[in-house]
Amino acid sequence: MNKPVIAFFPEASFGSALNCVGIAQELQRRGAVPVFLCHQGFTGVFDEYGFKEYQLPPAPKADTHRSEESWQAFVTAHLDHFNQDPTAQLETYVGPTWDAIVDTAIQAERGLERLLKRIKPDAIVLDNVIMFPAIANAGVPWIRVVSCAETEIPDPNVPPYLSGLAADDPHRPAFEKAYVEITAPIHARYNSFRAKRGLDPLPAGQFLETSPWLNLLLAPEYVRRDRTEKLPEELFVFLEGCVREEAQFDPPPLPVNEGPIIYLSFGSLGAIDTDLIGRMIDVFATFPARFYVNVGGFLESYQRVPDNVYLGSWFPQPSIVAQADLFIHHGGNNSFCEALYFGVPSICMPYCWDGHDNGLRTAETGIGIHLDRNDWTPDQLRDAMMSLLKDAAMKQKLSAISEAMQADDGAEKAAARILQVIRKA
Repeated sequence: MNKPVIAFFPEASFGSALNCVGIAQELQRRGAVPVFLCHQGFTGVFDEYGFKEYQLPPAPKADTHRSEESWQAFVTAHLDHFNQDPTAQLETYVGPTWDAIVDTAIQAERGLERLLKRIKPDAIVLDNVIMFPAIANAGVPWIRVVSCAETEIPDPNVPPYLSGLAADDPHRPAFEKAYVEITAPIHARYNSFRAKRGLDPLPAGQFLETSPWLNLLLAPEYVRRDRTEKLPEELFVFLEGCVREEAQFDPPPLPVNEGPIIYLSFGSLGAIDTDLIGRMIDVFATFPARFYVNVGGFLESYQRVPDNVYLGSWFPQPSIVAQADLFIHHGGNNSFCEALYFGVPSICMPYCWDGHDNGLRTAETGIGIHLDRNDWTPDQLRDAMMSLLKDAAMKQKLSAISEAMQADDGAEKAAARILQVIRKA
């Protein structure tokens, strides 16, 4: 019997991309052949883990006014909007981002369709926030990975997606109304595109349907919400963490090499905010700890580095988080879940998207501190770090969460269910 070929198509973010690597590694161990479809800029990311890559062809320049604008440039243009609350961001950031995502789906369609015909996969794993019609029309099972917060799957007892609100917040109706109104023209454009590709329209505000085969959610039990409508277990599988195997990282010694390890990463896009990270580094210089800071491609932006701080353009995150005593991050779901997986307290400083939802959940469940990314003082940051490092009760709770998550291997569970879908197809 031929080995099943499974095509992974993560969105163009390192969180989704590297989350998929963990599942692919387990599928490979089970005899499958995982391959990756790559957006521009991600060539080589999956090859480093030993997986074959297929690069999406570039879109024709005439397709969109954003054809020459990278996501990094897009985020840079919206940097000031990250200081707004989630409701204000609907108009300034969320709407334009959905517009750009729809552009991406339209641009990728023909090239993706050709690639899938060439690869002939037995299944497709889609880790994204939007449906690419070529996937739905490929004639093979497709699996949805919900690697953002579980708020992506709506329920009356779950807060609105991207809101940072509690489920019973009195501002909920106004946020939901504004979200639908602001995304309405973008949604209509997307539904028109779907119709041309033979797909049914989606309800207002939604850009991706539930997979009729399998849906994988990265929402560990401890932070999961009690839904009014239980998701059917035959279609929805919750993963207790889904951490990839990564090279061991040995933290390099620092000139001042004493105290606990604190790791800071705001993701590949959050690294653009060099002013924020610079302010934090100034505080780190006054705090008795060793700091390892992911600054992405912006190393040259930092001229003065304190003796207790190490700047890196990239870290094997599972390895450094496993050794850390505290993790400061933006609330991206990968970082949020990895902190829990390794039993590390968090300071969550969201700037957009599902980071707001995970920031709220950090505070609600007592697994760390939710700190505004802009409105803080050096004393507040120092106090937050010290209180988490000294919180023995939280450390004990996180240790128990970590033990439970690691005992229930999410990558293994995901791989087993994906192969089950292929066998039944």
